[in-house]
Amino acid sequence: MGTPDTKYATAGDVHVAYQIVGEGPPDLVLVSTWFSHVEARWDFPGFAHYLRRLASFSRLISFDKRGIGLSDPVPLDRLPLLEEWMDDVRTVMDAAGSERAVVMGANEGAMMAALFAATYPDRVSALVLANAT
Repeated sequence: MGTPDTKYATAGDVHVAYQIVGEGPPDLVLVSTWFSHVEARWDFPGFAHYLRRLASFSRLISFDKRGIGLSDPVPLDRLPLLEEWMDDVRTVMDAAGSERAVVMGANEGAMMAALFAATYPDRVSALVLANAT
């Protein structure tokens, strides 16, 4: 498997990079760590294996938060609020055509995933927190 196609969802005037791998159901939205690059992570064998395993039983939707990786940069003096980053989940789900998904928060992404689940409970079928910080 090569690098999946990268697409862009629009949140206001910000473009959020995302990828879809695998087939569902279920849809699984991965809210990764603060540092991400949806294309470069496929170059790391361990991380690529992790993503392929998640995609083996789901339609894996993953993304770079605004200001991170391939998503549009943000001014350093105006870093996004947690609520703005959390809204990137909704934006990417909408662009991917996902009405309801399992949301998985890894590491510090767990806080963002939990906030999304609390804010949009009708969009979340399950919440998975891995190595939550």
